[in-house]
Amino acid sequence: MKRLFLLEDDLSLLNGLSFALKKQGYEIEAARTTREADALWVNGKYDLAILDVSLPDGSGFDFCRKIRQTSKVPIMFLTAADEETDMIMGLDLGGDDYITKPFKLAVFLSRLNALLRRSENFNTAVTALNSHDITIELLKGEAYKQGKPLELTASEYKLLCLFMENPDRILSAAQILGKLWDCNENYIDNNSLTVYIRRLRTKIEDDPGKPRRIVTVRGMGYKWSATD
Repeated sequence: MKRLFLLEDDLSLLNGLSFALKKQGYEIEAARTTREADALWVNGKYDLAILDVSLPDGSGFDFCRKIRQTSKVPIMFLTAADEETDMIMGLDLGGDDYITKPFKLAVFLSRLNALLRRSENFNTAVTALNSHDITIELLKGEAYKQGKPLELTASEYKLLCLFMENPDRILSAAQILGKLWDCNENYIDNNSLTVYIRRLRTKIEDDPGKPRRIVTVRGMGYKWSATD
């Protein structure tokens, strides 16, 4: 049984989502404040976190930062703000998806299930990937640069794996989104991908402003340059 962590201060929404998720077969741990969330998170292991952005004693963004210090668990934001800056902030902090209130329950469940499915299916028989000074230990779910661990979110890790599994091959935005974020679902767009690419470059490139590993191929997409 998958264990989900829900942080939402609206009691009616929290109860409604908890009820719906339990009917789907999930185990739910819920909190209404960041203080309650801190206590629950320390004592439990979860498969996905759902975080409201606006909370009475902080924000879901703040709690996301704490999660990303120790965990790559997929994170979905619930937000009342339909602003691109909020989306970008959430993704930059390590979120994997966000949904704007009010939302339809069926859409929420579909996106949550897709996020879990993408996380589960990102496995391979190969045990390690190597290119230049980057190494990925697939069985451990860890990546290294010059032997030092890279602090990657779950989505960054998946994106890096996809690139390194396809060295010197141009991947269009549609191909990347289709592999990692179910491109046929219209709530994922190229703006999200641009944020992920930029964030990953800052962690693996010697000079993110002049990337040598994740190269943009104008009008076509991106590729992992493994030959230079």
